Amino acid sequence: MADEIRRVDYFYLSVPDKPGEAARVLATLRDAGVNLLVFSGFPEARRAQLDFVPEDSAAFLQAAKKAKLAISKKKIGFLVQGEDRPGAVAEFMGRLAEAGINVTAGTAIAAGAGRFGAILWVKPPDLRKAAKALGVT
Repeated sequence: MADEIRRVDYFYLSVPDKPGEAARVLATLRDAGVNLLVFSGFPEARRAQLDFVPEDSAAFLQAAKKAKLAISKKKIGFLVQGEDRPGAVAEFMGRLAEAGINVTAGTAIAAGAGRFGAILWVKPPDLRKAAKALGVT
């Protein structure tokens, strides 16, 4: 099975860095029927940043607005999914490096059942060049 690479919308939210904040936000999105392709959270200063890649951006934004969540403006990233193998993510990072593109951030995980997933972020001026390097149309 071939790897799938696609451009995705992502959004972030800053919340207090305390127990239960991510669970509260995720439950709100779940209850609104929002499916997430990616969720990531990490501390930033004295707060926490929660990153979301929704399957349906419009539904995500509608749920966030209803819940009065201060969601960022839309950003763009690249979601990579495929058959797990040694060096899978190194391939994509190498393509970007060869194109002279600095990856702002990236996260990869073995998804089980022989699959992997990764999310890669580049600076907005590099989006078009990155899409070309990754073979995204």
